[in-house]
Amino acid sequence: MERVTLGAIAAQMGLSKFAVSRALSGKSGVSDETRRRVQEVAAELGYTRAETIAKVMTLGLVFHDTDLINSELHLLVQNGVQIEAQKRGYQVRICWTHLPDEVEAFIRGCDGAALVGPHDRTTYTRIYSLGVPIVRTGWLEPLEQVDFVGGTDHESGSAVAEYLARLGHTTIAYVHGTPGYRGRIERYFGFREVLEGLPQIKFLQMKFNDEIRFTEHLRAVHAEGLYPTAFFCAHDGLAVTAISELLRLGYRIPEDASVVGFGDYSAATQISPQLTTVRVHGQQIGAACVRMLDDRIHDRIPRDLPLRVHVASRLINRASAGPAAQTSREKKPDLEPTV
Repeated sequence: MERVTLGAIAAQMGLSKFAVSRALSGKSGVSDETRRRVQEVAAELGYTRAETIAKVMTLGLVFHDTDLINSELHLLVQNGVQIEAQKRGYQVRICWTHLPDEVEAFIRGCDGAALVGPHDRTTYTRIYSLGVPIVRTGWLEPLEQVDFVGGTDHESGSAVAEYLARLGHTTIAYVHGTPGYRGRIERYFGFREVLEGLPQIKFLQMKFNDEIRFTEHLRAVHAEGLYPTAFFCAHDGLAVTAISELLRLGYRIPEDASVVGFGDYSAATQISPQLTTVRVHGQQIGAACVRMLDDRIHDRIPRDLPLRVHVASRLINRASAGPAAQTSREKKPDLEPTV
């Protein structure tokens, strides 16, 4: 007599082999009623536990290997993916590459995959054609037909602008960093959106880069007659640099200048004063990627309905930001370091 397989049970019941496997092995992911019906049908057909349970499904996690700026965020995302995948019975494979051939070959061996970082358009076009469920965490083209999980850059910029305005700052700088990073631009757009509605506040961009020290940028701003008392930095690394340079110039923080970062990574609590910043929930972003892939694999979401999931960031108030000074620093600050 021919051995009864999981596929035979699944075909008779109109379920997936994955659902049948989980029902018979006592794992979560199916209702009690489905589990009972599967067990009844298996008994009627003469299924025995000697049958090998269906293989564990695999989720892929692909990091862009040259995106070093966000390495700490990527570790948090990886942690969230691995924890949530284990809860749901998936194994995780991880790949670090930016080469389209390598990404495509890797994803062919996965039941679903999350892509992290700024992969190029050729890579996306090739993997979308594979028919494997894909979730992206990097920035999309407008109305791109793919699932997305990420943070709240625009909202975060708006929240910081409102926070600094409430503290009484009337000249505020956005320290942009190296141009070209979409998330930093979105933070600036949210920041500007609020401040443009507050005519009493002057705001400006400082496009800080590695070739020119923060002090040189600040000197150029002062030459235009602007003396910021608050700096919103596009990421925590820039904020640490700004605090270090301002302290070197004799500023007191936050009495003379407030500094706010973005990310809430390890450096934020390793400096003095500790950094007021926006916390990005990287682990929760990773976990949400797994939940979305799980829903796609089990057809819980219509295939022609791409989703966007945003995990809201949080403003973390520490010691580097405070009320604007009662007396503004009208005299031009001495931009030579104190001794």
